[in-house]
Amino acid sequence: MAKRIFVGNLPFSATEDALRELFSQHGEVSSVSIVKDKFTDRSRGFAFVEMADDAAASAAIAALNQYSLDGRPLTVNEARERTEGGRGGGRGGFGGRSSGGPRGGRGGGRDRGFSSGNRW
Repeated sequence: MAKRIFVGNLPFSATEDALRELFSQHGEVSSVSIVKDKFTDRSRGFAFVEMADDAAASAAIAALNQYSLDGRPLTVNEARERTEGGRGGGRGGFGGRSSGGPRGGRGGGRDRGFSSGNRW
C-alpha cells in the first residue's frame, strides 16, 4: 500500500524531479507534489512524496530526515491525514478569534483596557 510522506523546510530551489530522484534511492516513488502558493506560484517550502510501499517509505524517512538539501535540513516524516475543513487549524480559517465577549471578540477598545472616552 502507498504511504504519503511530508517533506518540510524545503529550499525554494527544490524541484519535483530532484525530490523524486532523492527519494527513489530508497524505493519506488509513486508521486511528488511541491505545494505552491496559488497567487504567486512560488513554493510554500514543503512537499508530499508518495512511496509505493510502507517499507520503502520507512527507509526514506529514516535516511532523509535532517538530510541537508541546498544547505537546509529537511524535515521528513509520515504525512498526517487531512482534517475536515483543511484551513485554519480547525478554526474555520478566521484567525482563531472567539465570537464571544465585548463587540463579538473583534478586539474593540474596551477589551484592551482603554477608557470609553476619547484617548487624546
